[in-house]
Amino acid sequence: MSGITVFKARKVITMDPNRATATHVAVRDGRILAVGGADCADQWGAVTHDDSLADTVLMPGFVEGHCHMMSGFIWDYAYAGFHDRIDPDGKLWRGKPDIETVIADMRAYAEGLPEDQPLLTWGFDPIFLTSERLNRHHLDQISTDRPVAFLFSSGHLMCANSKALEMAGYDRSTNFEGVMKGPDGTPNGELQEMAAMFPVMRRLGMDYRTKAHQPHYIRQFGKVCVRAGVTTATDLFATLTDEGVAALVETTGAPDYPVRVVPTIGAMNASPEDIAAQALAVRDKSHDKLRLGAVKLMTDGSIQGWSARVKWPGYVGGQPNGIWNTPPDTIYQLCEVMQREGIQMHAHTNGDEASEITLEAMAAAARKYPWPGARHVLQHAQMMTRAQFQRAAELGICANLFVNHIWYFGDQHAALTIGQDRAARMDGCRAALDAGVHMAIHSDAPVTPMGPLFTAWVAVNRQTMSGVTLGPEQRITVDEALYAITMGAAYTLKMDAEVGSIEAGKRADFAVLGDDPTAVDAAALRDVPVLGTVTGGTLNLL
Repeated sequence: MSGITVFKARKVITMDPNRATATHVAVRDGRILAVGGADCADQWGAVTHDDSLADTVLMPGFVEGHCHMMSGFIWDYAYAGFHDRIDPDGKLWRGKPDIETVIADMRAYAEGLPEDQPLLTWGFDPIFLTSERLNRHHLDQISTDRPVAFLFSSGHLMCANSKALEMAGYDRSTNFEGVMKGPDGTPNGELQEMAAMFPVMRRLGMDYRTKAHQPHYIRQFGKVCVRAGVTTATDLFATLTDEGVAALVETTGAPDYPVRVVPTIGAMNASPEDIAAQALAVRDKSHDKLRLGAVKLMTDGSIQGWSARVKWPGYVGGQPNGIWNTPPDTIYQLCEVMQREGIQMHAHTNGDEASEITLEAMAAAARKYPWPGARHVLQHAQMMTRAQFQRAAELGICANLFVNHIWYFGDQHAALTIGQDRAARMDGCRAALDAGVHMAIHSDAPVTPMGPLFTAWVAVNRQTMSGVTLGPEQRITVDEALYAITMGAAYTLKMDAEVGSIEAGKRADFAVLGDDPTAVDAAALRDVPVLGTVTGGTLNLL
């Protein structure tokens, strides 16, 4: 048994209704022994007082219930996004406001690459462009000899130059959903959704599923989390190879690794039975900082890419309804098999049609194989209606809402994708809570930057980039938002008995903050400094 360390803080916000605040927290063997004043652990024996955090505010370590470990390695690719971003080492990368800047900067980046290396970029989103949509002719201006591929910020679309399209075998004769064509009948470079993208990605070595599980990038992911105050995070659509699982087990198991990681197996490209078998086979490799055994269904696509499946009246620009990455019949099959085998499901559902189909598939599976406490989760669930939230509550299904869209894409959604009425209710945190849904909110990093306090700020204020309050009726309180990024997210991962609050018996995981998020103005919530984390009693300060 190790000794007892009592950490002193300016304030401890516990998220425990039995003791909402304190000034000290005692830690032993990586767990919380006691919470209260300076003498909170005296009855347990000799203690060591640690005042190094005395000027800080402690909260439960934030739980990022929907992100991707590719956040640790995506910076190996060139950043081509609209917004400023910060990499795992703290370097600022400026956003690119127009297509001319994108082309010029990427041409300069390519000049520094070996001749035989493709130019791979990430973060681009055409919805911010006022000129024509990105196509292969733009990317041919960067290079006609070197393959060039732009992975869009959502991860659901990409654009390739002529060389990359040629390598994938895409030409006038290609008749494949998601390979978009120009007026002349030839591929224009835009590829929508996984099936269309994968041939280019394979040939260019754009491996963002298994590469993320190499030890160096697992550690880089840890840096991303510490900067955001996150101590539990997901890899929510993982391709788990034997080598990758071994690396995850060893690297996350190191005493100084700062994050508890929850990978979920991507439920695509195999039969439901085979996916279930893999999920069950890896469960016993879990440990305190690695939780395996859940799966992720990929139903539809991206709203801003017009590939999400939406109900009537569709998209305001008249675009065709989106693409099923997994067709409805297969969604029903997956839900039945996972429910039968006792495997928790997380389901990507951006459009309201995707949410509807998935809710009914989960309901059908539950009728056939009852499982109280399954806690399946609709992920993103951006266009869920009040009726759909009520249906989810009846079924015990959770929702993890991609509320960051309100700031990053809210103006565009109102004007270009789903229109003002539906944009005002999208990511409806108030509707979810009022319906009794167990709710979390998330960043989907690296789609948007990991930062739970920023995500909480969005849920509280619902402000767009232009300063508009989009759907004020869907705002929630600061306390509700802080719960969503701690206990709410922990509940969706079935880890609420271990993390999400500062109370005796739980893991000693804390976010170390420079100010009190419950005391600042709600408009300043995103500006509360994150100084680091404590994971299992070990300090990880920036």
